[in-house]
Parts: sequence; C-alpha cells; structure tokens
Amino acid sequence: MFDASTAATARVRELSRGGRRKNDVIDAAAAASVAALHGDASVVVAEDITVVFALLEERRANLAAQRVRSVNQLHALLRDLIPGGAPTALKANTAGTLLRKIRPKTPPEATRKALAWDLVREIRSIDTRLEAVTAQMTEALQDYGSRLLEVNGIGPVLAVRLIGRCGRASRFPSSDAFANYAGVAPVEVSSGERAVHRLSRSGDRKLNSALHLVAVTQVRMRNSAGRRYYDRKISEGKTHKAAMRCLKRKIASCVWRLMLADERQRSRANRSRPEAA
Repeated sequence: MFDASTAATARVRELSRGGRRKNDVIDAAAAASVAALHGDASVVVAEDITVVFALLEERRANLAAQRVRSVNQLHALLRDLIPGGAPTALKANTAGTLLRKIRPKTPPEATRKALAWDLVREIRSIDTRLEAVTAQMTEALQDYGSRLLEVNGIGPVLAVRLIGRCGRASRFPSSDAFANYAGVAPVEVSSGERAVHRLSRSGDRKLNSALHLVAVTQVRMRNSAGRRYYDRKISEGKTHKAAMRCLKRKIASCVWRLMLADERQRSRANRSRPEAA
C-alpha cells in the first residue's frame, strides 16, 4: 500500500539523489519530512510576549557593545592628544571638556581632534538610544505585569534579560530543569574519595551572567535575604565560591517561580478578557 509516509520517504530519497529541482525551500521540507518520520520533529509554537523582551535585550546588548567600541577608539585618540590620556570611565561630556582645551599644532593632531569629536557625537547618540531602549523595557515590564522587579538586585535591564533568555517559564518542568538550563546547577567533579562540586560551564551563559549579577548585588546589600543566606552558608563552613553557588541556585529557583506565576496570571487574564467583553 502506497501511503503518505511511503511517498514522503520516496520524495526525500529523490531529493537526496539530486532528482528534480532543488532549492532551499524544498531542502527544508525534505529535512522536516525526515525529522517527522524519525520522530525528531519539534513542535513550532507561535511567538509570544517573551520574544519582545528577547528583542529588546538583544538591541540593548548591541548598543552597549557599540558604545564600548566607540569609547575605546576615543581613548586611543585622546591618548595621543593628552599626556596621560583620559579617565577610564569616560563619558561624552567629560571627553568634550577635554577636547575643548586641546589646541592642535600639527595636521595629525587636528585630524585626531576632529575624529575624537565625531566619536563624542556618536557616543552621545548611542547613550540617547540606550535610554530609549531602557524606557521601552520598563514599559514592556509594566504591561506584562512582571514581579521580577520585586527581587533585590533586579532592575529593568536584568528583568528583561531574564525573561527574554528564558522564554516561556512553563517549558521547564521544574526549577531544577531551569537551573540546569541556566548553568547554575552544581555538577560533581570528584576525584577519588574527595567529593567536589562546581558550577556547570554549559547552559545559557547570558542567563547565567544575569543570575550572577543578581547574586553579587544581593551579597552587597547588607539587609537583603540573599546576604543573610550567603552569611549562613559561610557560617556553615563553605567557601565564598561555594556560598555563591548556593545563592545563585536559590535565586534561580525564586526567579523561575516568579516568571511561571506571571505567565499563568497573564494566561488567566487573556482567557477572561473575551468573556468580559
């Protein structure tokens, strides 16, 4: 009996041999057919609100990287124009003040100053765009109703990064699965009779970095719950690194539960909206 599965298999074999016309669309369809036949196909879900956070986070990260490159270029020019160079934490206004005091004496110096002014204007433009993206992030968080901002050490930028990198929190069956995805679940690296644990180097490193920043901030806050948890682990005999690993794991669990609760709350609100209308 020549069924649909047999036809798909024949079609895949024909494409693999180069039969008929081949293009990207046909190749993609062939790959999808093979995956479906072998049970390796992934379910495609519609984009949700978390994609907005991912887009905003990526845009801000690109702008921040662009600003770093511009500041580095400006430092290189000021180093040749000013004895000792410019301060490390260089801002556009500070650079502008320094440039106004420079009186070029040679054509190369005049060119360096002109290029430096161009970079100052570029940095100011980037700063304006960064502020606009941050405002968009704050507005998106308010519309979403996220409670991540209630956690010590989490501001709008980190909250957006956490949601954007995580996606739908419900896709993780447990906080352990989320911690493993974020790379904050300790793994055993024992040797002989000595049992040693360290953080995994796998997982989403940007998500891991966000959780690390939250942990560091909480430790610096003397009255935060995270600092009390950290101090308790230190009193139990753990090293600083071990205590930080424990704190990151605990923060990951808290963050996942909050994101999951926010997702469910939004889902209930969306379901009740048509009924209210």
